[in-house]
Amino acid sequence: MIIRSKAPLRIGLAGGGTDLESYSQKHGGAVFNATIGMYAYCTICPTDDGMIRIIAHDNKNSLQTKATSELKTSGDKLILHRGVYNRIVKDFNKGKPLSFIMSTSNDAPVGSGLGTSSTMVVAILEAFDCWLNLGLTKEQKAQLAYDIERKDLNLAGGKQDQYCAVYGGINYMQFLTDGSVVVEKLEIDNSSKNELESSMLLYYSGKSRSSANVQLALAKNIIDSQKEVVKTGSQTALNAMDNLKLNASAMRECVLNGDNDGIASLLRKGWEDKKKTSSVVSNVELEKTVNYALKHGADAVKVSGAGGGGFLLLYCNPIHRHRLVNAMNRLSGKVYPVKLTAQGAQSWTITGDLKWTL
Repeated sequence: MIIRSKAPLRIGLAGGGTDLESYSQKHGGAVFNATIGMYAYCTICPTDDGMIRIIAHDNKNSLQTKATSELKTSGDKLILHRGVYNRIVKDFNKGKPLSFIMSTSNDAPVGSGLGTSSTMVVAILEAFDCWLNLGLTKEQKAQLAYDIERKDLNLAGGKQDQYCAVYGGINYMQFLTDGSVVVEKLEIDNSSKNELESSMLLYYSGKSRSSANVQLALAKNIIDSQKEVVKTGSQTALNAMDNLKLNASAMRECVLNGDNDGIASLLRKGWEDKKKTSSVVSNVELEKTVNYALKHGADAVKVSGAGGGGFLLLYCNPIHRHRLVNAMNRLSGKVYPVKLTAQGAQSWTITGDLKWTL
């Protein structure tokens, strides 16, 4: 038997950063996001040879070791895979080791701002849930993915990515001061969905996957500085965080009402507020790319994720889409269409065996 799973990556339209625990536990956070047709994938083939074999095809990291009740999580290779395995064995298999072959891959580079790391955790967790028939609810899976990444592995970040990957769709999420999460999944008609997709593009700067550690370190730096803002009470930055939270609610209304001008305006405002939360959210190179896009047909541009680089979300009038694509293709990066998806993490089984190949 082979178990497969996939979990969707996401774009953040408003409120990103207010899902950080340091802010949401004091002020409450709100985020507006949507899953897209790019995924993290996981395949598991149970074995009976007492071995654990894992390969991450996108970064070519691999592990082959005797099955054990706990895998070391020191270092930066396959830390997500190790973290999920450890929690699964501890909480759901009475500490007994599992023997299997695991293969994973991702449609986007780690650290690119589409929630790749958290989505991979969800994809791996989804595969284990299917294999072991754990029967976890969506809420349980999202919270468990968060706990593994933020608490067990002590990785920096917020809470929206795990919930978005599990639930899927277009969501208005509220992060309450007691730690609970309220997910409102928006239902929009096909005309509104088509208009949104036609108005959005993703642009990746073209940095190689070998720069993933640099991107992750930069994201951590941004997140740490935003945590410090809440701790020290910098009024300018706190006001910006409050505005980001309000933008999420306003974005919800604009999307529901099909207010395209309002969406563009909120994206522009959100990007300006985001830059006030940390001095390293933007940089000279990034600003040049943003201004270039605005001069060639984009109505609004924002960085997806913590900031500093990765994917840019471009919003334009569909009439100007072709011109914008052509202009961005003259740069060194790559343009991607945005396909909105309704489904969150999914798993399924097929017959056969998985061969261990590097």
